[in-house]
Amino acid sequence: MHGLLEERANGVFVSFGAELQQERIKRDVSLETIAESTKVAPRYLLALEEDSYAKRPGGVFNRGIVRGNCRCLGLDEEEWLLRFQAFARSEGEEDWTEFAQNVKRNRASLQSRNRLRWLGVLAMLLLLAIIVAVVLQLFFGVHLHLPFLHQHASHFACWPALPPSPLNG
Repeated sequence: MHGLLEERANGVFVSFGAELQQERIKRDVSLETIAESTKVAPRYLLALEEDSYAKRPGGVFNRGIVRGNCRCLGLDEEEWLLRFQAFARSEGEEDWTEFAQNVKRNRASLQSRNRLRWLGVLAMLLLLAIIVAVVLQLFFGVHLHLPFLHQHASHFACWPALPPSPLNG
């Protein structure tokens, strides 16, 4: 047999899928019953019992299939998932749980960077609005009712007054 083999008390080696199949048969549950309960195609359940990596959907779907199978059979899901992961690694399957967690961490990091980026854009727009308001009020005489400018207007009193332009008068 191929795959991760486990030694049983009587010295016979049994693969993950074969042991899962033995548990199903011992409980007198058909693949069709599990398929109906879990909404997993019988071909995937059979591929799991046959330890056939190529016929399974792959990735995190396999964990869901194992979890559903265990739930239907009344087996300890966490224990069987750990055993399945060891089996999957021995078959060359990547650890999709770790991959999914890395993707989640990267998305969270990207979201926080995006928030900081937008905060920077907002700060720049606010600064630009203040500069435009100051320029409009001080150099063009547009009165915008900005109290912070009126408090400091005395600082600008020392500036020499500009002569009127020839166009105005």
